[in-house]
Amino acid sequence: MELGFETIGNATLICHDNGPVLVTDPWTHGAAYFGSWTLSHEIPEEVRETIQRCQYVWLSHGHPDHLSAESLEKLREQTILVPNHFGGRIRDDLREQGFNVHVLVDRVWTQLSPRIRVLCIPDMNQDAVLLVDVDGRLLVNLNDAGDRGWGRFVRSMVRRYDESYLLALSGYGDADMINYFTEDGQRIIPYAAAKTPVGRTIARQAEFYGARYFVPFSSMHKYQRADSIWASEYTTTLEDYSRGFESESCTLLPAFVRCDFAKDDKQLIRPKERALLPVDPKEFGDDWGEMLEADEARTLREYFGAIEHLGSVLDFLRFRVGGQDHVIEFHHRRFRRGITFEAPRNSLMTAVRYRVFDDLLIGNFMKTTLHGDFGEGRLYPDFSPYVAKYADNGKARTRNELKTYFSEYRRRDPVGFLRGQVEAHCVRPLQTQSAELLRTLLPSDSTAFRTAKETFWKVRRALL
Repeated sequence: MELGFETIGNATLICHDNGPVLVTDPWTHGAAYFGSWTLSHEIPEEVRETIQRCQYVWLSHGHPDHLSAESLEKLREQTILVPNHFGGRIRDDLREQGFNVHVLVDRVWTQLSPRIRVLCIPDMNQDAVLLVDVDGRLLVNLNDAGDRGWGRFVRSMVRRYDESYLLALSGYGDADMINYFTEDGQRIIPYAAAKTPVGRTIARQAEFYGARYFVPFSSMHKYQRADSIWASEYTTTLEDYSRGFESESCTLLPAFVRCDFAKDDKQLIRPKERALLPVDPKEFGDDWGEMLEADEARTLREYFGAIEHLGSVLDFLRFRVGGQDHVIEFHHRRFRRGITFEAPRNSLMTAVRYRVFDDLLIGNFMKTTLHGDFGEGRLYPDFSPYVAKYADNGKARTRNELKTYFSEYRRRDPVGFLRGQVEAHCVRPLQTQSAELLRTLLPSDSTAFRTAKETFWKVRRALL
């Protein structure tokens, strides 16, 4: 292709300028989340070859469906572009492995070829947005990132372009689910079960940013472990993205598409959908009957004990491994608010040793039980961000380290930081509570429900 872009796989965008120049988040080989996820469709061989010829590889964040170690191993000759995340974990880890890593300066255009330049926006959640200017057309790669204060900036950039494409995580939300159970052992039906028409949500999102086109993105996976395949019911098929999509200003494109700007042509890519059978967790090293060794139990306690914030919001953590309980007590005299995680030994200890606990949560095979009052957010905002984002990826575990962490993001963008705090602590909780209330009162396909959702997006746009 002379000039343009194509999308394939999960969150893989390939940009061309007289040949392939840039690929983002290449997940082309292997599984993710301890074998729980695999790609929903095959990667055509010609597209694999195109990816190999790219000079630059951009990685948004550390989740294994975006930073795939097995896929990166085949791209050792390329220059790896990474966001300027606080803590520099991705930068440091990849440099130690011998990769040529370049950290992009925040919100500064970097020229990659005569007609392609990029601008990167990292955020406090250790996610990142990439804007790609392809000869005067703007591609907005949000991947998994939610607005953490940068939304107004992105919208202002979109307004400068006549032609813009929004690529963003979309679907029923199975990746945001956690395998929750009640205290008597019953699985809690996830929010994704409501299956609110995906098209409505992405139409409002595209209009919020002002994009001319929307490409479904960052959602093309399937579950394959026998202990996580229950979540397959809540994944999003390619046909689901158009359900409810109505917009006067935005056009929905296929998830796998080739846009040739030189020929002014858009073509559907038709990769083969993968047919899967459940895989025994033992194939990925997980035997649910294995118990922890004494030194592993100590490592587990040290890992969570070092995250000081947990002691201010929890009384205990309980880990059930091979039928044996290991309790981490934060308050010896109070035992009301805590979490029980039941997980297989190998994945649990791998997550702890490599500091990737989020991978266990997203894999949807670990069982999570909440004890006490956690509210609608459950593990948010007091557990998941502090463990998976700030501690594991940002290397901020103590109160002083957290203070430095937050201060740095405030320094980079004071107004955006404030907006991000409003979004995280006011808008999102209100959205969650309102959505749950609406679902109990109104059918998700009703006009009243749709009107309420559209009103929310208008209010959010006005606030942020």
